[in-house]
Amino acid sequence: MSKTAIDTPSVGDDQVLDEAPQIPAQTTDDPIASEQSDAIQTPTALAFRADSGASRSTWIAAALVFGIVAWMGSGFVFPSQEAAVVVTREAPRPVAVAVETVTSEKVTQYYQAEGQALPDRDTILRSETSGDVAEVLVRKGQDVAMGDVIARLDPTRNIADVSRAAEELARAQREFDNAQTLLERGVSTADRVSVARAALAAAQAQVAAAADEAQSLTITAPFAGRVEMLDIDQGEYVAAGTEVGRLVDITPLTVAIQASQQSLNALSVGQIASVNFITGEEREGVVSFVGTSAAAETRTFLVEVEVPNDDGAIPAGISAEVIIPTGEVSAHFLSPSIVSLDSQGQLGVKTVDSNNVVQFYPTELVRAQIDGVWVAGLPEEVDLITVGQGYVNAGETVAPMPGEDAQ
Repeated sequence: MSKTAIDTPSVGDDQVLDEAPQIPAQTTDDPIASEQSDAIQTPTALAFRADSGASRSTWIAAALVFGIVAWMGSGFVFPSQEAAVVVTREAPRPVAVAVETVTSEKVTQYYQAEGQALPDRDTILRSETSGDVAEVLVRKGQDVAMGDVIARLDPTRNIADVSRAAEELARAQREFDNAQTLLERGVSTADRVSVARAALAAAQAQVAAAADEAQSLTITAPFAGRVEMLDIDQGEYVAAGTEVGRLVDITPLTVAIQASQQSLNALSVGQIASVNFITGEEREGVVSFVGTSAAAETRTFLVEVEVPNDDGAIPAGISAEVIIPTGEVSAHFLSPSIVSLDSQGQLGVKTVDSNNVVQFYPTELVRAQIDGVWVAGLPEEVDLITVGQGYVNAGETVAPMPGEDAQ
């Protein structure tokens, strides 16, 4: 058996891998020699094969990265020839609203206020002198005419006063006459005549006072009316100035209301007023007084309306509603449901102009009724939005439809 001696140079591993001498393959029939030859060549071959595989993987990876980068950048270097697709949105359709053409009409404006029916005249009856009540000629609730006797006082004391005053007057008259005669004869002085004249004047005054007191013994009605209160009885003593009764005149009645400062200029004497009493009676009256000085507490002005009440059917003191026409104004009649507020809080309505653009008109309430309201501030003829006004604002374009077809 022969062995092949191989001298391996002592060099670095890299040299061994890169510069390894090529050993020619030997063909031998010796199996032992073949095994030794394979054992000598295996490390070098394996190292070469490993280095070749790593290089190939690196190149493949680099090629893939280059390809990806080239593909991503191809859109910038070679832009697509296809036109860019522009996405457009369809413009929103105008909101459909229902409109109704309305025309203004002449409407009468009214001033309305709550008031109270007052008697035309109301006075307290008093005794002008002292004395006992001799007789009472009327009863409470009775209607009397002007000058009718209500009651009489006992004249006994007055008769004595009248007699005494008359005697004193006669004596004073004699004294004055004597003083005047003596002065003419020259046996008296002017001072005595002056004293007698003063005494005579005092006696005359007493007579006049007694006569007036006699007149005061009779309590009479100062005007025609109804005796609402009578607080005396026969035989009762009353002092001078004592309240004995109350006389009220309710023909005509006076209805008093309080007018605000803003409404005062619309009211004047002579205006016709409709008065509805709480009892159900309705009468026509005339404004008889408009105050010019406001009440300090309420800043309102007194206004009085005179209402005929010849039959006395309407009592004084009841509540009444007064309606006074104050003029005419051009207004539109509409449903309260279509009235709205703008961004500033103004009350108004929305309309559509000739270009189908929403317009907002501030309005002023003229008159309210059960079935609707009258408002002023709109053009004479206008297309009023009746359905859908809550979904549109001023300045928007809408699709108006007649009637209530808009949903």
